[in-house]
Amino acid sequence: MRHALARASLPATRPLAVLLAAAGLATPGRPVIAAAPGAQDADLARLQDEAVERTVEYLRIDTTNPPGNESRGMEFFARIFEAEGIAYDTASSAPGRGNIWARLEGGEQPTLILLHHMDVVPADPAYWDTDPMAAEVADGMIAGRGALDTKTLGIVHLQAFLGLHRSGAELDRDIVFMATADEEAGGFFGAGWLVENRPELFEDTGVLLNEGGDGIETDGEIGFGIEVTQKVPIWLGLTAHGTPGHGSTPPVESAVNRLIRGLHRLQTHRFEPRIVPAVEAFFEGLAPTVGEEWGPRFADIAEAVRDPDVLRELHIDHRSMAALTRNTCSITMLEGSAKINVVPPTAGAQIDCRMLPDQDPEAFVAELERVLNDPGIEIERIMQFTPAVSSTETPLYRTLVEVTSEEFPDAAIIPAVSTGFTDSHFFRDLGIDAYGYSPFVIPQEDEGGVHGNNERISVENVRRGTAIMLEILRRFAVPTM
Repeated sequence: MRHALARASLPATRPLAVLLAAAGLATPGRPVIAAAPGAQDADLARLQDEAVERTVEYLRIDTTNPPGNESRGMEFFARIFEAEGIAYDTASSAPGRGNIWARLEGGEQPTLILLHHMDVVPADPAYWDTDPMAAEVADGMIAGRGALDTKTLGIVHLQAFLGLHRSGAELDRDIVFMATADEEAGGFFGAGWLVENRPELFEDTGVLLNEGGDGIETDGEIGFGIEVTQKVPIWLGLTAHGTPGHGSTPPVESAVNRLIRGLHRLQTHRFEPRIVPAVEAFFEGLAPTVGEEWGPRFADIAEAVRDPDVLRELHIDHRSMAALTRNTCSITMLEGSAKINVVPPTAGAQIDCRMLPDQDPEAFVAELERVLNDPGIEIERIMQFTPAVSSTETPLYRTLVEVTSEEFPDAAIIPAVSTGFTDSHFFRDLGIDAYGYSPFVIPQEDEGGVHGNNERISVENVRRGTAIMLEILRRFAVPTM
């Protein structure tokens, strides 16, 4: 449905540096983001206040996937766009699976899309210190499912988008805000569905900003990763066959026993470490930030992981980094009999495997067949994506580095490889350069909140992130005089 509304603008206000100081974000000796020459500033303080309020409101909207119910998020954004006088479109891929996008029109340069997903993974309140859907604010922190993955990023995108709209600045390209469904289950009701069913939306798109990279603070050192590629997911279903019967008389061959034996072989299998160029560059960039013990090892990670003991230590100390050194499989789902005293004819498992970007999937599945070593276990491919790498030689990538380095002059800023997948792969397949970037600095101890317990983000990150994202859009899309 098309909602054609009048475009509104607000008068220009104080320079960005003054607003940062007023908001308490400028400190002596710390770089302050400056407005692009000739650009008019919207009221940043107002944008930041709204960002905090809307983050809380958005986190309280339950879009847990399954089932998703992203239409609730779609309605949330629709109300904001209507109040701002911004035209927007919506599309539902299935009942309750809403997607929404809005466009600021500009010049002839390729369109920039600001993308985030509205769905979140489940959260068990029994393991949280607060209600994961309450978005409680305490001690300068906002706690709630989606705070890091990835609702806060969506709000920062929104506020920067609104800041440009309110300023009335002339743009040299269209900028599209897009919020989609279903990323946590593969994106087939969200970004993937839009690519297939609304391809005209992406015909003029050149670049895209999405989740996948941010700043991590470890012992006072900050490393900023801008995600340019990711390990390739291949989700597999295993079905073992055997002789059924009564639980009181165990058969010689049962499906459950065959499955357990095969999974044990998989669990103890060690995929060969292999350092691809993008991963090598990532480790080298992080080397100065990880301390004396790991710095020299990161600087020559290909040599370091030849030692099994070093690889084991890496897995313990830096689990996410260890996953970048080889293919991996996690056993995540098991299914057997529906009744305790029945030996079932089949037993199943689902495994989450992630391949290095250069891995041949046929060779990978063949390796798994050898590891399972049982012709009575069938392998089914549930989901598989394709690899792609975005270039670091683009104006948007340079803008991300430039603005981030001005705000965090001592941070290491490097192209990153993600262990997880995001919706960016749909767009890289179309030839669109997609970058995972969040303008936040997350303490290392809070990183575990992504898909974990007590997910949270600081109010300072929300406010500062809004200013950074607005400046990125200005420098990239507002032509200088």
